[in-house]
Amino acid sequence: MTKGSLNLLRVLALSAAAATASASDVLAHAGSPHVHSMMAGFAHPFTGLDHLLAMLAVGLWAGLNGGRALWAWPAAFVALMLAGAGLGVAQIAVPHVEVGILASLVVLGLAVAAALRAPAVLGALVIGAFALLHGYAHGAELPAGASTAGYMAGFTLATALLHTVGVTASVVAGQGTARVAVRALGAVVLVAGVALAIH
Repeated sequence: MTKGSLNLLRVLALSAAAATASASDVLAHAGSPHVHSMMAGFAHPFTGLDHLLAMLAVGLWAGLNGGRALWAWPAAFVALMLAGAGLGVAQIAVPHVEVGILASLVVLGLAVAAALRAPAVLGALVIGAFALLHGYAHGAELPAGASTAGYMAGFTLATALLHTVGVTASVVAGQGTARVAVRALGAVVLVAGVALAIH
């Protein structure tokens, strides 16, 4: 088994563990509003193209960089996303959230398209800053009457899944022609960010 394959297996295991830990408390209340809140939270990242593409791009960029970025960047996104969600739920004002979310598409899309190499810490800082804004939007859009814990567990699970898809795509693509396709996906994210910004 190659080093890349071992790293991928570690990422998948960490993502699964994080998702399971987030969901365990909610699923313990099966039949309660917690489950419905979790389902709403899980669906939320898939209902906005900006969130969906940004989370995929994080995984794609982490996969292109490899090494510690494989787990550190998705972990940074999830951690700061939850912090941002807390701010959103608490209705604490954060300026320029939508602008920052669209900027995340442009920056992350460009990073993937250019196969930009970055130190693990720097990448985590950039990704974490954007994650705070995405999380804020998730928290601010908490449905009325929804369980905060269930909703947050749901979008955490969805985020881990999207990161895993992106990382897997990059790692499986390797260095051949398929890597060009991964970089092309980055260009799509970049163009989508620009298009949403001028819409």
